[in-house]
Amino acid sequence: MDDRVNILLVDDQPAKLLTYESMLSQLDENLIKASSAKDALDQLLKQDIAMLLTDISMPEMDGFELADTIRQHPRFQKTAIIFVSGVHLTDQDRLRGYQLGAVDYVSVPIIPDVLCAKVKIFVELHRKTRMLSHSEESLRRLSLHLLRTQDEERRRIGREIHESLGQTLVAIKMGLDSLVSIPATAEGEGGQQLTECSRLAEEAIKEARTISHLMYPPMLDELGLKSAALWYLEGFAQRSETSTTLDVSPDFGRLPSEMELAMFRILQESLTNVHRHSQSPTAHVRLFIEEGMAQLEVIDQGKGIPAGVLRNSVQDAPLTGVGLRGMEERVRNLGGSLEILSTSNGTKVTAKLPMGGNGQHSSALTELRDAGKDN
Repeated sequence: MDDRVNILLVDDQPAKLLTYESMLSQLDENLIKASSAKDALDQLLKQDIAMLLTDISMPEMDGFELADTIRQHPRFQKTAIIFVSGVHLTDQDRLRGYQLGAVDYVSVPIIPDVLCAKVKIFVELHRKTRMLSHSEESLRRLSLHLLRTQDEERRRIGREIHESLGQTLVAIKMGLDSLVSIPATAEGEGGQQLTECSRLAEEAIKEARTISHLMYPPMLDELGLKSAALWYLEGFAQRSETSTTLDVSPDFGRLPSEMELAMFRILQESLTNVHRHSQSPTAHVRLFIEEGMAQLEVIDQGKGIPAGVLRNSVQDAPLTGVGLRGMEERVRNLGGSLEILSTSNGTKVTAKLPMGGNGQHSSALTELRDAGKDN
């Protein structure tokens, strides 16, 4: 695999561009030349640029203005920029450059070995950052695969409990009931034991049905998120003795199945944290549509999440752990966002998923191009 990175050389004088190219050729990287700041912006749109080597003194838009335009876009806020100056720079000039995102300066006449050493440092940093980004992306894909596998396993186990274990328990209950109904066996201690066994079998049937539906509620597919959330909240209130409310906006209808499943799992995880950790007497859930986003809010009045735990939740969170990571991966995969606000008076979890897809970055590059034209 070609591991070379792109270095963008910017200068309005062709002779200087050839000089930079000659000096940096020993690094064996991809050298891309731009004869103006606007040309440089076009190259940024087309290429993954590791760093820029740009002259300060250029017509129409100088190096400082170019750096300012680049830094206005989130995608290029960390792109390394080395300024080339043919005149003596004052400390104020250098400060301005650093404020605009310069990482280093080289002065004319340029010493080739010095230039190569400086560029090599930032190229290697970019390469390591890119490798880390690829590793993180692979980890996210693996995490998402595990979540999907987990959902399928929950669905399978829930179905097995309902169709196999549940039916077996029903058969046992029917057999016990038939014995209890016989007068000779219904009398005395044996009859009482049969009655108690029948009662226990009925409780086991209810418990198996509850566990099956918690693993994967059939009504999520049949009736949608609203019905599944209402059913879950009613059961949660009974199991946890937490007062729950559900507020659904009139325009909140059926969502794509993957979105409904993601929101239901986030609801489950959020309420599990409310019960286990927050010590909140209440839990309020909202489902609504706002600004083209389907939104889920879970609000409690508990003791809140410690700031350190919330800040480092993805890496190492004893409070939320893998659960929060799963919530984040689910919304990220669907182009949404997860926000957690927590104080000593309570916590609010907000999941937002786009109704019309995840094209949230569609106009980003156009904005950068327009910024360059405006200058």
